[in-house]
Amino acid sequence: MNLSEYVREAEKKKVAIGHFNVSDTSGLWAVFNAAHKLKLPIIIGVSEGERKFIGVRQIVALVKSIKEEFNYPIFLNADHTYSFEGVKEAVDAGFDSVIFDGAKLAFEDNLSLTKKSVLYAKNKNPDILVEGELGFIGTSSKLLEAIPEGATVESQFLTKPEIAAEFVRETGISLLAPAVGNMHGMLKTGHNPKINTERIKELRKSAGVPLVLHGGSGISDEDFTKAVKAGISIIHINTEIRLAYRQSLKLSLQDNPDEVAPYKFLKPSLVAMEKVVSERLRLFNNL
Repeated sequence: MNLSEYVREAEKKKVAIGHFNVSDTSGLWAVFNAAHKLKLPIIIGVSEGERKFIGVRQIVALVKSIKEEFNYPIFLNADHTYSFEGVKEAVDAGFDSVIFDGAKLAFEDNLSLTKKSVLYAKNKNPDILVEGELGFIGTSSKLLEAIPEGATVESQFLTKPEIAAEFVRETGISLLAPAVGNMHGMLKTGHNPKINTERIKELRKSAGVPLVLHGGSGISDEDFTKAVKAGISIIHINTEIRLAYRQSLKLSLQDNPDEVAPYKFLKPSLVAMEKVVSERLRLFNNL
């Protein structure tokens, strides 16, 4: 099945596909290993910064090689792409999905550029999924002292159902990432704002396309479960993986100060990331 079919299947089963960002091959293997052991489809995400670090065509080749070697449903998403040129680059490289993030733009500009992205992508590959964003939720996957300035986490600023319906109708997007109380990054307190599950229900009904929850790190297990039941089909996690990577690497280097082989001192980080991914996948799939 292609990614669109797996998303529809997830929605039918009332589960969510895990989307995990990676910055290198240790992250890629950590995510794949966790999904493979649980026999679940998985989406690898790479932001503009992450794919610049790994290489746009290189990450496509890596994911494709895993898909072919293991005959496995692993898909690649060009996460948070802020320009049409970036969308075009990802589409041409062979990504399975791409997100045009115009959440900080004026509504009409967001709509226009998202529509342009959809037309280009679908003309190039009818199976590719294009995701649009409505509602600014911050931009950085990192530990935060406070809610990002301008992030729409309060009820009066959340994505409105009637606006979502117009946006989907006019752009032709396959997926919608709304602002429903979520935010990018993770508060150092460990507790992000609560998710508005009633708004998710309203948006799924009005938009008519599957919904994606961004900024998953720091959201409570209870909110995740409610969000999936309300209509979320894909959940993004990044900061939690980065935190596990960094903490394990720090301990590894402290415990082995003379070790210079990266594949040795990075191994604990891979294990730590795999543990985080596995726990999240179990939660998203009621396992």
